[in-house]
Amino acid sequence: MAHQTALADIHGGAGGPKPDSAVVRDALGVGVAVGLSGFAFGVTSAGSGLGLLQTCALSLLVFTGASQFALVGALAAGGNPLTAAAGAFFLGVRNAFYGLRLSQMLALPRAVRPFAAQWVIDETTAVTLAQPTRRAARIGFTVTGLTLYVLWNLTTLLGALGAKAVGNTDAWGLDAAGPAVFLALLAPMLKSTTDRAVAALAVLLGLGLLPVLPAGVPVLVAALAAPAALFVSGRRTGRTRDDSPEETR
Repeated sequence: MAHQTALADIHGGAGGPKPDSAVVRDALGVGVAVGLSGFAFGVTSAGSGLGLLQTCALSLLVFTGASQFALVGALAAGGNPLTAAAGAFFLGVRNAFYGLRLSQMLALPRAVRPFAAQWVIDETTAVTLAQPTRRAARIGFTVTGLTLYVLWNLTTLLGALGAKAVGNTDAWGLDAAGPAVFLALLAPMLKSTTDRAVAALAVLLGLGLLPVLPAGVPVLVAALAAPAALFVSGRRTGRTRDDSPEETR
């Protein structure tokens, strides 16, 4: 997807002074490319049975694509609303850790921080962390967040209205739009062996437990993939250190 190329260009460009125009260009590229994906969420949400106002409220208030797709996906599969909400919540927790890092880089005034917190997501974090200076980081965060927020909510509305117009979204294959977009957003983030191991284990747990557990519960169980993979990785690192020859004195 286009946003993958934009993110790659951003990471490749960090390391020296960067003109404001270049920061704005990169931020707009990411914001526009990912913002258009809100159409898929609108379609998926409407297909899961949520109303127009409910769908738009999710994008306005939640504004984190993975959590939104997880919620409507579980509801579409007939899952319990509380279970679906729990799965969406755990996916959204990562944004709190992003916020800890971004608060140091951006150093925004206290009055602005509650509003800026709404824009702390994967894409704004990637653009911000790639900038070489605080000024560039603030520009990247603001432009990405504003562009993505406006487009995501606008295309969510269009997607929900479009789903009502076409009727049965399953007949058009639009029920697969949500998972496809989610995988497209996830793929560029799997850079290390541990990342790929977590993703693979999560897929195995989610798909393996899907036939035997209620809808929404496999997503919660799949979250165990992260601590499991990190535990194994830590054990291997410890063994490597223990097996290494001691330094001679």
